[in-house]
Amino acid sequence: MAWDFETDPQFREKLDWVQKFVDEEVAPVDRVIEHAWDVTDPTRNKVIRPLQAIVREQGLWACHLGPKLGGPGYGQVKLALLNEILGATHSGPVVFGCQAPDSGNAEILAHYGTPELKERYLRPLIDGDIMSCYSMTEPQGGSDPTSFVTRAVRDGDHYVINGEKWFSSHARFSSFLIVMAVTDPDAPRTKRASMFVVPMDTPGIEIVRNVGVWGHNESEGTHAYIRYTDVRVPADHLLGEEGEGFAVAQTRLGGGRIHHAMRTVGLVRASLDMMLERAVSRQTRGRSLSDMQMVQDMIAESWVELEQFRLLVLRTAWKIDELDDYKKVIADISAVKMVMPKVLNNVVSRAIQLHGSLGISTEMPFGKWLLESYHMGLADGATELHKQQIAKQLLKAATPAPGLFPTTHLPALNTAAEDKFGLPALGVQ
Repeated sequence: MAWDFETDPQFREKLDWVQKFVDEEVAPVDRVIEHAWDVTDPTRNKVIRPLQAIVREQGLWACHLGPKLGGPGYGQVKLALLNEILGATHSGPVVFGCQAPDSGNAEILAHYGTPELKERYLRPLIDGDIMSCYSMTEPQGGSDPTSFVTRAVRDGDHYVINGEKWFSSHARFSSFLIVMAVTDPDAPRTKRASMFVVPMDTPGIEIVRNVGVWGHNESEGTHAYIRYTDVRVPADHLLGEEGEGFAVAQTRLGGGRIHHAMRTVGLVRASLDMMLERAVSRQTRGRSLSDMQMVQDMIAESWVELEQFRLLVLRTAWKIDELDDYKKVIADISAVKMVMPKVLNNVVSRAIQLHGSLGISTEMPFGKWLLESYHMGLADGATELHKQQIAKQLLKAATPAPGLFPTTHLPALNTAAEDKFGLPALGVQ
């Protein structure tokens, strides 16, 4: 039986280098650029591209991808350990070429793209030369993709797309979109939709507005409300077969959810570290905050929640590596997704309380991180849906009791023990 929690020494050295590099070189980038995804920003390119070159030299570029696609093929466990470090920064994932939504979109293109699509879109996406957008959610659809109404109708050697999409993140930075649209409204609910690569400069694409998010102090929002009007897409831009939109989506959503969790571990850890620093630095009523039992309670609760969450993330990442099938890890991924916003919210809330008025000020990052916890409870499926998924998966494996009473009914267990040993049972206990 193999069971350990060790990181191999060679990769441990890599992680130590990443931590130092992120602290000294990447974190300061967040202070001088507005958005790491904006490849048209000269300031962004001036400071980020040299760092990306260093990451490539270290063999740490695009670690979510296998060697055939330009990555080292580390697997999910190593990626989790790496993302814990990157997650505490805005620019870190971009500097290391593993940012959302591009990492998930690259997985889709790698699995379902034609050689031409891979050459035109996947290669520059992996190289960090362009960005992409995943345009799935609809204004009326929310977390229910079976209610989508955006249509893609075949017209000769093209599809024509009409409809509206909501919260299409990073569309204004993107060279192409991956769009889910209904191709057969009369098919079974999970066979109605298909997925397409749509170049951003295609006529008929209109960004109605770019929606902002509380806590993100951007001059313009980054989550697009998009209207598609007679958008003509070549038929060979279909990803997979018609009606496979749901299957294609799972290729990116399973990985996307666990990757969100990996990065969230980094935010939770950063919050706890700031609590610890505050506790040993702040004096009140002649005593250190660290001496006060209520403060100690907040720190202990936060550490335990972080460690429980981190272990769940790492075990789920290990299962993904072992089973190589997201369908077999549905409950685990849903569990990670369910716990993630709660743990982040709890620890950040305690950090705010411990920092007092400074904690709620814009001079500390906690307000942004607190709102991020609510974002994590919605992105890639609402928390409530993931709770349902966990329950469904567990109930599938449950077996009904053969009789009127549960199999653990104590009188029945007593009778069975008496029959087995020929001795009187001690009673109901």
